[in-house]
Order: sequence, then structure tokens, then C-alpha cells
Amino acid sequence: MTQLPVPPECLQGSNPQTGLDNAQLAGRRRQFGDNDVTEARQRRWWTVILASAADPMLWFLLVVSGLFFLLGDTTEAVVLLLAIIPLLGMDAWLHRRTQASTEGLATRLAAQARVLRDGQWQQVAARELVPGDVVEVVPGDWIPADGLVLDEQQLQVDESSLTGESFPVRKQAIARQANPPTQADPAQWAHAGTRLLSGTARLWIVHTGAQTRYGEIVRLSRATGQARTPLQQAVSRLVRWILLAALLLCLLLAVVRLVQGHGLIDALISALTLAVAALPEEFPVVFTLFLGVGVYRLAQRQALVRRAVAVENIGRVSAVCSDKTGTLTEGELRLVQCVPAAGLSAEDVPGLAALACGGSAHDPMDRAILTAAGSDATSTRLASFPFTEDRRRETALIQRDGQLLAVVKGAPETVRGLCGIDAAQYQPWQQQLDALAAQGLKVIGCASQLLPPEHDPSVEPAQGYALAGLLAFGDPLREGVREAVQTCLQAGIRVIMVTGDHPLTAGAIAAQIGLGDGAPRVVSLDGHHDQALDADELTAADVIARAAPGQKLQLVQALQARGHTVAVTGDGVNDVPALQTADIGIAMGQRGTRSAREAAAIVLLDDNFRTLVNAIAEGRQLFANLQRGFAYLLLVHLPLVLSAALIPLAGLPLLYLPIHIVWLELLIHPTAMLGFQQHSPPGLERRRPVDGPVRFFPPQAWWALLLGSASATAAVLAAYAAGLHWLGNDTDPAGSARTLALVVLMLCSVAFLAVLSGLAGRMPRLIAGAGLASVALVQLPLLSPLLQVQPLGPAALALALVLAGLTALAVLPLRRVLAGPH
Repeated sequence: MTQLPVPPECLQGSNPQTGLDNAQLAGRRRQFGDNDVTEARQRRWWTVILASAADPMLWFLLVVSGLFFLLGDTTEAVVLLLAIIPLLGMDAWLHRRTQASTEGLATRLAAQARVLRDGQWQQVAARELVPGDVVEVVPGDWIPADGLVLDEQQLQVDESSLTGESFPVRKQAIARQANPPTQADPAQWAHAGTRLLSGTARLWIVHTGAQTRYGEIVRLSRATGQARTPLQQAVSRLVRWILLAALLLCLLLAVVRLVQGHGLIDALISALTLAVAALPEEFPVVFTLFLGVGVYRLAQRQALVRRAVAVENIGRVSAVCSDKTGTLTEGELRLVQCVPAAGLSAEDVPGLAALACGGSAHDPMDRAILTAAGSDATSTRLASFPFTEDRRRETALIQRDGQLLAVVKGAPETVRGLCGIDAAQYQPWQQQLDALAAQGLKVIGCASQLLPPEHDPSVEPAQGYALAGLLAFGDPLREGVREAVQTCLQAGIRVIMVTGDHPLTAGAIAAQIGLGDGAPRVVSLDGHHDQALDADELTAADVIARAAPGQKLQLVQALQARGHTVAVTGDGVNDVPALQTADIGIAMGQRGTRSAREAAAIVLLDDNFRTLVNAIAEGRQLFANLQRGFAYLLLVHLPLVLSAALIPLAGLPLLYLPIHIVWLELLIHPTAMLGFQQHSPPGLERRRPVDGPVRFFPPQAWWALLLGSASATAAVLAAYAAGLHWLGNDTDPAGSARTLALVVLMLCSVAFLAVLSGLAGRMPRLIAGAGLASVALVQLPLLSPLLQVQPLGPAALALALVLAGLTALAVLPLRRVLAGPH
């Protein structure tokens, strides 16, 4: 096994028998600093404001609202100012979540430590430890820093949150020598962020703070912050282009109106009216609303969304990198199989093994045995001979039913030697042992013998045992995991198991859940922690075993480089860098560490892998809904802006007055926000994700959008021309033309809603009804003067319906494009 180096400056001059003195302590604190791996620069409130100031939408809202104030239109100005609040609020929330993911790492560190200094044991804050200190750790405590084991008694450490290894790891003491060692076996190291399960450890601290393995995870976490999602980037680009186009159009219109002799006030009003029509404030508002709806719906499916922007990404996941321990499996060692000797039942062997257990509540294997065997009130323990790495067995002398019984459990080869079984007799047992080991199970043997009453309890019998059987332990699959994984595979989503476990164990679990069609490709990274990895080999694997945190990160980055939208599930500190880098980080809510939950975008409240499948299905529907909502906004805004600009540029009167812009916005806003909130179908949609980079709209959709918006623009212009020259009121042809054009645009809005939503659901039908009712207001003589419109005749209304119908036909290709996989 690879030896880990021990830097000479860390231990040189320190005495493991007496600890550091005050002079050494002061010098080492200056040299190495505090034992603090989570210290982070605090984000002040003004940093959030400065970050938000880079958003062009914010400045456009401020400038336009200021102009409305100057013109005395305070209502419009206040509305625009209020639109700034959700933008700032979301920026502040996302900044806070980024900071919290690093702060959460502190919960896996010891707060206090018992340290030997100047020959005296004392209690100090763990952050005051320095290399060269000698500390003592008792069962249940977190290890405060990386160090070498000086003394140990049945030492077992839970390293699952750091390495992913589901079984307890036994530790050994370093050999006594005159000078500090220059390297040590991994079994002689204990690391910060892990927890002592059994025994008492005395550690010689080597690394503190950022130099610990835990500190390495923190550095990876900070270096791999959460990138903006494709949808955020697409929305930002879209808003910037619309803002630029709106600004240019407003300037052009103002100049043209001045040149045409309409005066400064007319030019300013024309420009501002166009600005309000062109202002894309609906896009961030609708985006925020849809994400909020997604958060609510996913919470109903037991998936707590901590970063709302993750809602749009989860529906496009094409690869899932799943932790094994506690995610696919239950995360608890269980007795899963028993092979009894002839004459014994499968229930007898755990009962015998329980007699040999030392009764430690921190030993997972003892807990599993005692759980399977139950209590035995008829037995009395007379003597115990504990497990050590040299002995590889644990023995107990028991008084039961007037008989003296010796029971031993331990490594199968050790128990075989105590039983005196030759190779031929042991062959059937060896076959059973090989079969169990191939399943990734941890196997021990159990044997017993009756002793004469006069046997000295202080003497451990070394022979004469009869083999009682084999006990196999494993971490069983969670209920429903196999079905959930198969559903993902059928939907075109790659599932890769990433674990710190042994390749045999990981491969056996992967085969059970059906990865690789039952014959998964396993890549073991043991011994490759400091080497560059083959990205093609990583991404082709079904199982990555013995993976370190940095290697999980490399896998995620390799998949992303190949065009995948990557989700990472995990529950431990070791998962934090990958959770942050992934497009979707998914943590376990019950078993997960706080640092994992803070780093993740989504937390599964029930720790059930099946919940991920439901969340992906919901995410796909939410993304489709958002696509349709944004498509509607583009379809209705482009003809609105183009017609509002082209008519005045032609020297004709303004097409839309301020009251008409407000009227249209009252129709557009609720339609975009509430008209496309369809619920997802049950189960995960069986359509395969697209390969390559993800686009919010595919190229075919953009062409369909241009066709639909161009048709609507032509319909509005045709209606204006018809009202002005043929169907208008002779006394006020401009008013008639304006009314007919406005009615056509409102009917086009209803048509867009009907085509894109299919009017599926009560809300789209209500909104469509409200749109038709708003058209009917034009025909009311009492309201028409207030709305600055004129009632239309039958011919004009018929023309409006025909033009809107033709526009609806032009949008049908867009509906077909958006129904495909994206």
C-alpha cells in the first residue's frame, strides 16, 4: 500500500511522551497558524449590491422610471422601481447560499481537544492545535487534525464522510523509534473530519488547518464555485439584446419624430412609450415565478430546492454520479447472510457470535450481530480477549446453563486455524467464502467449544474449537433503488456509482441495481490519487471505486466537457467539491452532513433515490413550461415593439398610447406567468436527453419564433392599414386604425396562449376568456372614450378574427418543435 509522507518540519523537535512546551508552541503557531480549515472572508452587504450593479436590467429600470417621474407619471415610475426588488433579493439569496456551503464544513470538526503539553493533559480549543501536539481521542469524538497513531486499543474509525468507505477502518500504531518517521502507512493515520468508533487513540498531530485532507476538500470547494446555469446565461443574453435594441429604437424614433416636426414633447413621449413596450421586465419576473413554482412542486415530491435556478437544470440531466453509501444503500452494516455448520441453524450462529461481542455500542459489526441475535439473559461473561490486528479474533468465556463455553469470532483463516481444519475439509467453506467475498460482503467466522469446569478463565483457549459457521455483512440496497436506476437508464440518463469502497463491494452493488446490464465496468482508482486520470476511461465506467474527492471532481468535469448535464448525489464531506461543481448537486436530507446539504442545490428530504427520478420528471415539465412562457413573451413582444416603432417612423400618428401599453401589459403579464403552468405527467418521461451543449431554444424553435412573430407583426400592420383606409371611421380614421390594430394584437395574444398551452387546464382557459373579454371592452360605448378606442363594425371584427386565426396557424410549427426533446 502507498506510504504517505510525513514532513520533517511538522514533528522535528517534538516529544510524543511529554508533548510540546510553551516555547515550541509559540513558534509553531507562528509557523503553521491556527487549526482552522473553514475560515472564510465574510461577505458584506455592499458586496451583494456591487455584484447586482453589473445587471443592465437594473440600470435600465432606474433610468426609465426616472424619466417617468420627470414627466409626472408617478404610477408607471413606481411600478418600474418595484420591479427592482425581486432582482436584488435573488442576488442576495444566491450570494448567501454560496457562503453557507463553506461554513457548513465546520460541523464535522472537533470543537475541543485533550492535548498533552509540558507533560500535563489539558483541554483546549481544537483550533489551537499545532503540528507536534499529542492528543487523546475517545469513542464518539471527532478527530481534530491529521496525525499518526501512537497508541491504540481496538481502534476503529468511521471514515465514510471523508472517503465513502462504508465499513469501519481499523488503525494501527506506528513503531517506536528514536526519530520521527518520514512516512507512514495509511492505516497508521487518523484524519480530521472522521470519527472514532471504538478504542482510545493517542495521536501525534502532523497536519492542521488547510494542510489536512479535510482542508483540501475546503480548497476544492472554494475553487469550484457554482457556475451560472445555461438558462441564466440565455436569459441574460436575451435581456441584453432586447435592451440594446430597445435603446436604439427609442433613440431612432425620438430623432425621427423631431425631424418630422412633431416637437420635443411628442418625441420624448414616443420614445418612452416605445421603451415601456420594449422593456423586457417580464422575462426576469416570469423566470423567478416559474422557479418558485418549481420549488413548491419539487417540495411536494420530497425534494427541497435550495437554489431555485437548479429547477431548470434538473429536467435536462443526462448523467447522474451517485454516491453509494447512504444513497443507493442504507448506510448501515447489516448481517445479510449466514452459512451454518451441519447440525446448526442460521439463527444459532449469530447467537453464538453475539456471546463473543465486546458489547461496544460504537462497533458497527457488533451492533449488526447483536441486532440479529437479540439479547441473551441466561449467559454470564467471565472473561474477554479483545480483537487486535495481530490476533484478528475476539474471544469470550461464557457461563451458560451450568457449562463453561468458549466462543470466538474473527477472520475466517484465523478461526480455521483454531479449529484445526485441514485444506480438504475446509474446501467447501472456502467456496462459500469466495462466493460471499465476490458479492462484496465482509465475512467473519465463528466457532465455539465446551471447556472443563476447572478451566482458568484468565487463559484463552488456542485450539479445540468447532466451526459454527460464516457470517456475511453488507450495506443493503435501499428499497426501490433498482427500479429507480432502471427508470433513469430507460430515460437515457447515465448512472455512474462513485464510491470510496472496495471495487468488489462496489461492483456487487452495481450489479444488483442493474448497471452495465448486470456486468458493470468497474474502475478502481486505488493508488492513483496523485496521478492524472484518463477522462475517457472515467466517463466510460459504470463504477468508480476508491475515489478521492478530487477524482470525483475530475469525473464531473470530464462528463461536463462531453456535453452532459451532470447531477451528483452524496451525503458526506467528501462529496462537497463535486456537489458544487455539478450542474445539479443533490444531497441526502436525513443522513447528509450539513456541509453537503449547504453545497447542494437540491436536498432529498426522504433520502430516497427514487425521489430523484420524480424530481427529474417534474423538472422536465417545468422546463417545458418555462420554454412556452418565454416563447409567448417573444411572440407577443416582437410585434408590439415593431408595430409601435414602424408606424411612427413612417410619419403616422402613434400607434399605441400610454393607456394602451398599460392595457396590453395587464393582459401579457398574467398570461406569461399563469397560462403555462401545466403539471407533469406521472413518472419520468421516456425521451432521451439531447447530446452536446444544452440550448434554451433549439435552432428550429428560433426560426418558428421568427415566423410567428413576423406573422403577428404583419397582421397588426395590415389591420392598421385597413382601419386607416377602408374600415375606419371617416371622422377619425387614425383612431379606428389604432383600435383595430390593438384588437388584432390582443387576439393574437389569446391565439398564442391557445396554441402553446393547448388550453389544457383551468387557468389557461380562464386567461383566454379574460383576453376575449378585454377585446369586448372596445365595443362598450361608455368605456371606449376612457380607453381611447372606438367600437368596431362587423367587417372590422371579422377581419381581426381572420388575421388572428392566420397568425395562430403560423405558430403551430413552434408548438411541434417545443414538444420535442430539449
